[in-house]
Amino acid sequence: MPRRGRGRRRVTARRRTMAQFLFEADLQGLLKLDTPIPNAPPARWQRKAKESGPGPSPLGVSPMKPANRSHSSSKTPSKTPGKSGSKIQSTPTRAGGDRYIPNRSTMQMDMASFLLTKENDPAEESPTKKEQQKAWAVNLNGFDVEEAKILRLSGKPQYAPEGYQNNLKVLYSQKMTPGSSRKNSRYVPSMPDRILDAPEIRNDYYLNLIDWSSRNFLAVALDNSVYLWNDVSGEIIQLLQIEHPDVYVSSLSWIKEGNYLAVGTSNAEVQLWDVQQQKRLRNMTSHCARVGSLSWNSYILSSGARTGHIHHHDVRVAEHHVATLAGHTQEVCGLEWSLDGRYLASGGNDNLVNVWPCAQGGSGDISPVQTFTQHQGAVKAVAWCPWQMNVLATGGGTSDRHIRIWNVCSGACLSSVDAHSQVCSILWSTNYKEFISGHGFAQNQLVIWKYPSMTKIAELQGHTARILNLTMSPDGTTVASAAADETLRLWRCFEMDPIKKKEKEKANSAKPSIIHQSIR
Repeated sequence: MPRRGRGRRRVTARRRTMAQFLFEADLQGLLKLDTPIPNAPPARWQRKAKESGPGPSPLGVSPMKPANRSHSSSKTPSKTPGKSGSKIQSTPTRAGGDRYIPNRSTMQMDMASFLLTKENDPAEESPTKKEQQKAWAVNLNGFDVEEAKILRLSGKPQYAPEGYQNNLKVLYSQKMTPGSSRKNSRYVPSMPDRILDAPEIRNDYYLNLIDWSSRNFLAVALDNSVYLWNDVSGEIIQLLQIEHPDVYVSSLSWIKEGNYLAVGTSNAEVQLWDVQQQKRLRNMTSHCARVGSLSWNSYILSSGARTGHIHHHDVRVAEHHVATLAGHTQEVCGLEWSLDGRYLASGGNDNLVNVWPCAQGGSGDISPVQTFTQHQGAVKAVAWCPWQMNVLATGGGTSDRHIRIWNVCSGACLSSVDAHSQVCSILWSTNYKEFISGHGFAQNQLVIWKYPSMTKIAELQGHTARILNLTMSPDGTTVASAAADETLRLWRCFEMDPIKKKEKEKANSAKPSIIHQSIR
């Protein structure tokens, strides 16, 4: 009994081990997807193979991999290039096809390539047909369609015909207007910093009645008197008053050092005044008509008269009249020496601009190096560029209304802009690459221009009558404008950065006067 029991236990243990092994083998077989599932329904491709009759045996073929099988009974719609028959075509029976992509051997690839390349080739049309199509396009669209193409995928790019103007250019390529869309433009105050009364100032386009000294004194000529206004203290001093009632002051000009003031009068005199002593040093008479313009070049004082002559006065000597420049036939209303002292620019009522060399001689010995005749009106506004010594800006009167920039070495006109109003005065900024112009009717405004682009930066309005003269403060930040409305307006339009301002003050340290104690 004990032995039989042990034998039965061993057999039972073996059977259990065998059953467990078979169970694990079946489980591993089920987990393998590439082996056929026993007692499972046949696959779809196996059913189709049985229904289609005898054929190659599909045994041993996995349903997850493509196989070479017949599709003679299935039909797939297909478009064939160049065929006009039925749109339904049987799927190719040749082995190696795909149920999603037809067999490429049945496609007319040569025909398809020919049709595609033919579309890109230029059509061979007769000249008559081309002209007819062009006429139709011009009548319907207002322009030739072939000439209006903006994109081209092949070949050389097409260019616009000569003289063609794009209508959209106004929208997308117009220059930016002042203060409206310029991102990097600086702030310019639109209101004057101060307004001063200027009663009885003469409303005469040809006179130069204000000037600002390097010592910060603003000189203003009011009829027969000259007043000095101290910008620092606000003090007002009456420097002189002409006793004769019919004589008036016609021009003013400070020497560079700011201690002497030259005064031109309507009775052809040129007076020299010491501001500190408030007394007249000398009276120079050489003209025979009123002196409307004055300009200093070191110890040489140049004066322009109504006769059209320009006289050079050496204020150090008793015989002051050292040269005469005869280049104008009418009154000289604009006169300015260049900063380096090499050239003298003069503008006259004869619409001429003359550029004279720095040479001394007798009458008729000096001739201008350049004469500009493009202005159509009197030229009063003349100004030299402070950073380009050979560049001159001029402005014409009511008949001209243009601002022109010249290169006095080559004689070329660098740029010209229509100001749309009388140009009374021009001043270059010493802090920015800009200049400002004063105008008459109809806006009576000041305009700040960017150089060399000649675009407007700002317009300063406030005067109710035409502007007569402009002058600039010694630090270059403020512009004073005198107008026929009997007011002086001070505009802080060239305010400097504080750091740059300190650097400029150190560079422009005060220098002693060259002609101090030398005037007789």
